Amino acid sequence: MSEESPKKPKAKSRKPKEPPQPVEASSISSPKTEPTDTDKETMEVHHHPEVEKKGLKEYLLEGLMIFLAVFMGFIAENIREDYTEHKKAEAFAATMVSDLKQDTAQLKNYITYYNLARMNVDTLMRLISTNDIKKIPSGKLYLYGLWGGAQHFFIPNDATYAQMKSTGALQFFEKPLARQAAKYDQLCRNMTAFDESEEAIYVEVRKLRSQIFEFQYNIMSNNLWDKIAPGYVYSHKAADIASRDSFIKSNPPLLTYDKSIFNQYVELVRSRYIERKVKVADKVLAHATALLSAIKRNTILSNKNRKRQSYKA
Repeated sequence: MSEESPKKPKAKSRKPKEPPQPVEASSISSPKTEPTDTDKETMEVHHHPEVEKKGLKEYLLEGLMIFLAVFMGFIAENIREDYTEHKKAEAFAATMVSDLKQDTAQLKNYITYYNLARMNVDTLMRLISTNDIKKIPSGKLYLYGLWGGAQHFFIPNDATYAQMKSTGALQFFEKPLARQAAKYDQLCRNMTAFDESEEAIYVEVRKLRSQIFEFQYNIMSNNLWDKIAPGYVYSHKAADIASRDSFIKSNPPLLTYDKSIFNQYVELVRSRYIERKVKVADKVLAHATALLSAIKRNTILSNKNRKRQSYKA
């Protein structure tokens, strides 16, 4: 028997391998573990802690602290406003003191000027009433007659007071001082009104004077008075009596010797009430001096009080 060759086993047909498919994370199941005690403690941290309730004393203390803070702020604001008002009052007081010093200087000049005018007009009246005009040295008539047309104005420095009045800054002054300042302002207005009221009479006096005295000699007489009474006030120069006597002896010509014209001139001059002008100015000067002293005294006292308050603080 012929030996049969062993049969080779048939090769199995292999299917091509499919690529591995991605596994979804959700499909992978993780082993379940029980929470430990440590995890439980960690979870408990997220719980809201219990808040201890405040007592009545704590609430009262907090309210008191808030009240004190507001109250102290209010006091600080008042102190600041008071300090600012003091500074403004001091500034206004300093300016008003300067104004009053100028006013008193003006008033003294005004009074001296019109006192000189009054004396010379009185001399003119005595000359005319007791003598024949033609027998009076014409130089005297020029010298004394010139003063019938005297004119001098007082212009008060009231800008500071007007500003304080319009802005309400008078409240920075104490009431008695504010009333004193208001009275002074009214006296100044009355004096100014009185000066302005005689303007029409002054014009008539000048017209009538021009009918008596020659213009060029009036100018000479006027210049001579600057030597006789230089500056009228605050001057230490000696009066030039020699020049006065020389002018009187020169007998400058008059435009008229008519007694009636001289009488009209004198009556118009009398109606100017020069003596009354001096009395009014004296009253204003006295009040200005008193107000000046009051403002200075008030400022000094105010500064002393502020220093005492700062020492106490």
